[in-house]
Amino acid sequence: MLIFERAIETNILKSLFKGRMVAILGPRQSGKTTLAKKLLLPYGESGAYWDCQLADVRRRFVIGEPDELLPLTRGKKVVVFDEAQTIQDIGTILKVFHDTYPEAQIIATGSSSFDLSNKINEPMTGRVFEFTLLPLSLDEIRKSMPLGLAGLYDLMLYGAYPAVVAAASLEDKKVVLKNIATQYLYKDVFVFEAIRNPRIFEELVKLLALQVGSLVSLSELATTLGVSRSVVQRYLRLLEQAFIVKILRPFSNNPRTELKKAFKVFFLDVGVRNALVDIDTRIDERKDKGFIFENYAICERIKNGNNNFVFPPEILFWRTKTGFEIDLIERRGTEIAAYEYKWKSAETPAAFAHFLKSYPHASVSIVTPEDLLRA
Repeated sequence: MLIFERAIETNILKSLFKGRMVAILGPRQSGKTTLAKKLLLPYGESGAYWDCQLADVRRRFVIGEPDELLPLTRGKKVVVFDEAQTIQDIGTILKVFHDTYPEAQIIATGSSSFDLSNKINEPMTGRVFEFTLLPLSLDEIRKSMPLGLAGLYDLMLYGAYPAVVAAASLEDKKVVLKNIATQYLYKDVFVFEAIRNPRIFEELVKLLALQVGSLVSLSELATTLGVSRSVVQRYLRLLEQAFIVKILRPFSNNPRTELKKAFKVFFLDVGVRNALVDIDTRIDERKDKGFIFENYAICERIKNGNNNFVFPPEILFWRTKTGFEIDLIERRGTEIAAYEYKWKSAETPAAFAHFLKSYPHASVSIVTPEDLLRA
């Protein structure tokens, strides 16, 4: 089985034994358990792994009684609590334990940022280093296997979850992806948040899958689904916090000429998106291949920022009220980079000239699938 070297591993190693707990967040099946167990390997018997979904482990977590955790941590230098969001009041419990036994390095993993991150950060302000593990980036894949244009096409169709990429055949990829898209990703949302109508929630996800790359209207979604705008907003928030989608806001320094309130929704793994729409048609034969490539490439920029920067750049899009548009704007401090994603190389978009009039110090780039491979 392929084991992928994850880019955030180096930064996590640098954060150990600095007087803080380490939290690894990310969607289910993104490789958190594999990474956590790898981090334990150098410590041998002085490392311990515990699955917080097991009843025998869960009963050790008691508010105000840090000694209850001692049987799981005694004599250990590093202890992993996997799927820690399943423990009620996990942040408060770990705060007390951390303050009582600071010599134990705790690593907690969680599959839902809306749950684990909130539970840990509120009581543990200043006591936790937080990392996010997303599906595999191109760089992470290329370190483990050769990748040409056909392989990139497969990634754009089936996505980049580790088990999907490692699957031996296309049929195996479909089976693994279907399990992820239908069984794992929504689990945390349904378990930890009160979804009164799961059918509406799932219909919303499918509607978003059909609108990748397009401006999203809350009012239109609400009307189509027969619910209020506030319900749609809440579900969008949950989808983003569960690492299923990424909401892109517009880049705007001039509200008189640029859109300010519109937004777009992309899937953090394009394979999940395709599983909801069409997973059987070859990528180069699809009418939506341009949108799929845009989704995939934008996620690559998100992963690049997440993996390589302590403070990742903002990821936005740009559109004027007269219709000029650029797929992605990356802003890091005073640096601005604009990217337009094209299935085939074409003339320089007219939007670049309009953008540079307002932001003359920005860089602009056209990116094709071939360019992505060469990067």
